Amino acid sequence: MSKQEETPGRAAGSGFAATRWTLVLAAGRRPSPKAADAMSELCRLYWYPLYAYVRRRGHGAQDAEDLTQEFFARVLAKDYLASVDRSKGKFRSFLLASLKHFLANEWDRSHAQKRGGGQVILPLDGASAETRYGLEPAHDVTPEKLFERQWAITVLEQVMVRLKREFVAGEKADIFDVLKPFLAGDETSATYAQVAAKLGMTEGAVKVAVHRMRRRYRGLLREEIAQTVATPEEIADEIRCLLRCL
Repeated sequence: MSKQEETPGRAAGSGFAATRWTLVLAAGRRPSPKAADAMSELCRLYWYPLYAYVRRRGHGAQDAEDLTQEFFARVLAKDYLASVDRSKGKFRSFLLASLKHFLANEWDRSHAQKRGGGQVILPLDGASAETRYGLEPAHDVTPEKLFERQWAITVLEQVMVRLKREFVAGEKADIFDVLKPFLAGDETSATYAQVAAKLGMTEGAVKVAVHRMRRRYRGLLREEIAQTVATPEEIADEIRCLLRCL
């Protein structure tokens, strides 16, 4: 047994703990149940940017939902992992390239299927997605730019969900709600002194709490990005890329 096989929780040649996407990459031509579960979870979290891309390509709401669902059915099929290009290690890049290929070559076949006749792979909320899409800018943003912007927004939303979950688990949900506006580092309608009075804390304690909250947010952002890239060296670059898309 090779050293790599003995330590499946690590990426080869580094101390980078295997994440969802590295599990998928490691599966290669021999898909595993863990890799399939990891791919399914990534798709569940990041399907809306793909839906928005399909809509911006000119497809109607129902067709976009059907196409997105059918695309994920292909992605989650075991033999689909064999097409993963290890030289393009970002899950974001892999999904978009795969979707473009799917739309170019599989539209007629997919559209010919009886609507609703296929197995539902992911619980996509079409109504919610279309409501969200209706709020997208109406100017000539390309499908690719819209995809990248929505990917970035989805990542940040997921980070915020995880951060709030930690505060709730620590019975500090009220503190989270009050301190959340300070996360961006911009001016807020409330001062530290006003927040301190509201929470029954000293102003100094509030500043420390905000500092810790921002630090944890940055840590969770890195963790979330790590789930979608193949190596730790890509994390900082991916964060910069996504922030430019906002």
